Amino acid sequence: MSTAAPACRATSRSPAARSRGGAPAREDPVAGDATSAKTGPDGQEMEGPLRPAAQERNGGGADRLIASLQAAGIGPGGNVYAELGSTWRAVMGDLDQAAHLLGKLLVAVGEDNIVWGTDSIWYGSPQDQIAAFRAFEITPEYQERFGYPELTMERKAKILGLNATRAFGITNPVEQACGPAEQGFRRAESQHANALLGPVTRRDIVKTFVRDHPWVVS
Repeated sequence: MSTAAPACRATSRSPAARSRGGAPAREDPVAGDATSAKTGPDGQEMEGPLRPAAQERNGGGADRLIASLQAAGIGPGGNVYAELGSTWRAVMGDLDQAAHLLGKLLVAVGEDNIVWGTDSIWYGSPQDQIAAFRAFEITPEYQERFGYPELTMERKAKILGLNATRAFGITNPVEQACGPAEQGFRRAESQHANALLGPVTRRDIVKTFVRDHPWVVS
C-alpha cells in the first residue's frame, strides 16, 4: 500500500480554447482535432487530445486502441478492458500526457473497464507508480475543455483493483488497507523492499528481451 503524495494536477501547454462569447469551448474527446500527433525525444508518439478516426487508425497509443473500438462498435462498459501495464509508468512524469491518456480511456472504455498493471517484472517495485497514480488529478480545465471525467478516489479504487476483481470473478476482495506500522514491518522483512530491480540500461533491456523472447529474433 502507499501513502498519497500531494495532489498532482495536469496543466495545459497552451491557452484554453475559447468560444466566440469568451467562455471555454469544449473540444470533443471523440472527434478530436486535425493536428498531427507530437513525438517525444525517443521518437514515440505522445498522448494528446483524441484525433479524428482517419488519423487514429494509423497512429499509436490510446488513439489507435480507441479507433479500433469505435470501428467495432464497442463503447464504455463493453467487453474490452484497458490494462495500463507500463503505459502509466511512461507518462506519469508528464502531466499533460497522463491526463490525456486516462481521460481518453475513461471516456472510451469507461471507469469500470480500466485495470491496473505495472509490468513490474521489468522495472521492480511499482511503489512510485502507485503513489503517483493516487496523487494524480485531471484538472477542471481539462474536464471542461476535453470532456474528461473527474478522476475521483472512487474511480482510482476501481482502477487499482476493484475492476479486476469483477473480471477475475473474485467475490470477496480484501478492501481494508494495512496501517503504516504494518507497512513498515512488511517492507523491513523483505530482502528487496522497494528496490528497482531488473535491467537499467537500454543494452540490458534489449539483451534481456532477446533472451526471453527468442522467437522474435529467430
